[in-house]
Amino acid sequence: MKFNLLVAGLLWLALQGHGFAQTPALSPTGERLSLDQCVTAALQNSLLLRQAQLQLESGTLQLTQARQDRLPTLSLFGSQALSAGRNINPSTNQFIEQQVTSNNYQVGASVTVFNGFALQNAIRQADLFRQAGVQGVQGARYLVTLTVIQNYLTVLTNQEQLEITRRQVGVTRAQADRTRKIVAAGVLAEGNLFDLEAQLANDELAVVNARNTLDLSKLTLLQTMNLPASTDLVNFTVEPLPLTDPTIESSEILAGPNAARPVYDAALQRMPDVKAAELRVRSDALGVKVARASTYPSLTLNGGLSTLYSSVGLQRFVPDGTLVERTSDGYVTVGGVQQPVYNSSPGGAYLNYNYFEQLRNNLNRSVSLNLRIPIINGFQARNRITTAIIQQKTSEVAADNVRLLLRQQVEQAAASLRAAANRYQATTGQVRALERAFTTAESRFNAGTLNSADYVLAKNNLDRARTNLVQVRYDYALSTQILNIYRNGL
Repeated sequence: MKFNLLVAGLLWLALQGHGFAQTPALSPTGERLSLDQCVTAALQNSLLLRQAQLQLESGTLQLTQARQDRLPTLSLFGSQALSAGRNINPSTNQFIEQQVTSNNYQVGASVTVFNGFALQNAIRQADLFRQAGVQGVQGARYLVTLTVIQNYLTVLTNQEQLEITRRQVGVTRAQADRTRKIVAAGVLAEGNLFDLEAQLANDELAVVNARNTLDLSKLTLLQTMNLPASTDLVNFTVEPLPLTDPTIESSEILAGPNAARPVYDAALQRMPDVKAAELRVRSDALGVKVARASTYPSLTLNGGLSTLYSSVGLQRFVPDGTLVERTSDGYVTVGGVQQPVYNSSPGGAYLNYNYFEQLRNNLNRSVSLNLRIPIINGFQARNRITTAIIQQKTSEVAADNVRLLLRQQVEQAAASLRAAANRYQATTGQVRALERAFTTAESRFNAGTLNSADYVLAKNNLDRARTNLVQVRYDYALSTQILNIYRNGL
């Protein structure tokens, strides 16, 4: 249908983002809005869409973190200590009775070699969760767009209904003016004029009711676009859409109840909500594997560097080039005389190592390969696995529910389409018959052979039929567009 092609084209432009920069801002006074403008404004202002986008950003961040979890961990530790009294010399591990100032520095690194494929499965799980977020954003676009279409068509319907009621007032007023002249001439009884004046009052009330209904539908459309409902902004109008007359031959959906099955099958492959639900099921299935990984042995490679400084650290002897003789405790007998034994040693002094020399001399290096085998940890691993399995089953039920709701919506839209087509055929025939009847009644009333009550009855019947015809045309258009979206997407 032309209507489907037009609306689908406009929505495709809006949803692809090409219309955001080109669509002018909505002005508050007398604006004539198109469907493209309404969809674009709704998408720009939708909090539901913004929430879905934030969830997507969160999913993207989770995927980035899952990938970065494979990187080694690196940490740096440093300490400054001051102690007095009985202490342990950190350089000699001996007890001393003096004040000690010390520093300790450590650098450690660790990388996971194997942990039951938890890291790999966590990355795949986060990636599927992010893809579900992408479909969630698209699903929010679908929901906002469908809501705008429905409310836009409602405004169109009420606009046309208002025009019909205004024409009805014009017809009744003209007939009342004519009758007033005839009554004044004494040709007709005054009761005929009273009947027409009462009908004119009813028609004017119908205009007021139609205008109120239109204003409420405009308010609903504004709220869908998340725009303030100021008094001036409600004065906008919407551009009409080219509607074709619904016929039995215009859609294969009208062939029978089972004809909705191909639409449902196509919707399963296209609708973002279904894709998002299926991706969450796959993501939670990987979550079970991640939980099971906690029951497997894990292997990590660790490395470290450490050093320290102490104000009472080891000292070094620095010679000054002299020799120092010292008497030892031993003696030797020379010629029967005991002579002392002298030792000579290089002269010099004991000096402390400076700060950086101690750090260099005390440097320690270590590499270790650690194997961890879980045996029992209060059944935490088992409970995590059970929780993950429950989450997976919950996602499966949620996915089944999404498919069920989709099938029901498709069937409802198909049934509404068939009902609208049947109503349109019946209402079209009714309008044609009532138009002929009213033409005859009007001629007889003008000729004075029909009383005003029968004339008013014929007019009311035609007015109701025309109103029903407008309503059923837009009902058919809405059902057709919904099914077209389910079948072909946006």
